[in-house]
Amino acid sequence: MIKRVYNVIILSLLVSLTIFLISACNRKAYDSLPNIYKTTASSSCHQVQQAMEEICIPTNPQSLVTLSLVTAAIALDLKIKPVGSTNFYQTEPGYLEEKMKGIKLLGRSQPNLEKLLLIKPDLILGWESTGREIQSQLSKIAPTILLDYQGAPSWREHFNSVAEVLGKKDAAQQAWNHYYQRVEELKRALGDSYKHKKISFIHLGVRGIESDVKNSFAGSILNDIGLERPEAQNVVAPYGIINISHEELNKADGDILFVATWTNNYKQVLKQLQQKPLWKNRLSRALRAKILK
Repeated sequence: MIKRVYNVIILSLLVSLTIFLISACNRKAYDSLPNIYKTTASSSCHQVQQAMEEICIPTNPQSLVTLSLVTAAIALDLKIKPVGSTNFYQTEPGYLEEKMKGIKLLGRSQPNLEKLLLIKPDLILGWESTGREIQSQLSKIAPTILLDYQGAPSWREHFNSVAEVLGKKDAAQQAWNHYYQRVEELKRALGDSYKHKKISFIHLGVRGIESDVKNSFAGSILNDIGLERPEAQNVVAPYGIINISHEELNKADGDILFVATWTNNYKQVLKQLQQKPLWKNRLSRALRAKILK
């Protein structure tokens, strides 16, 4: 019995010592990181203000890492392909599938630091809300810029901020010109066909039924096109979203109903919802439903 206890104590000490050595090695590795990007970054850079300090950002980053799919998509639109990115949903929408090939997945909301070290980024760009907890570690790996992001309502500001950091203001202006050109083309194509029609936009997900209101991504685009929203959705709300309970399905009503989803089983969820008497009664005026992945 004494021998067994002795063996357990020895084993515990060995485990503790191993953990201590690994932790010490990791701390030592991170302590030695500050010089990495100083010796490998391009000599051509521009200054960007981050909190109380100015950071030298490579003028043409070759190994950009983004800390959100939204930021990655903006970089791609500005003709800079990240080498790695986090992605909360781990899969990308269809329109980004081809463009995202070759971009290493580093995690969901926060990157795996070991994977991040291996790809040797020369710039890390993300959201302050998801990166602030590990900002000190990130800054030891590469110049790190964390931007303020307030969800979908700030998508335009985030686009312009990313362009400014990357030194791509001209490319950003071209993208905006293209966007508003397409808006005008669509308005001409629609003509008066949908004048005075109420366009409802809801999505189904783990939190139930939600509507993208006036200050959401979808809502702001519908507004640019000049399409009207139902009264309940023609409002400004935190993060551009309002919740709709099954008893409040009248808030989802419209002449035309768009249904989007965050989940893979959306067809089954929608089918079950459409069988509910409240759906049939409250949404009787909807002319059609278009399901968007």
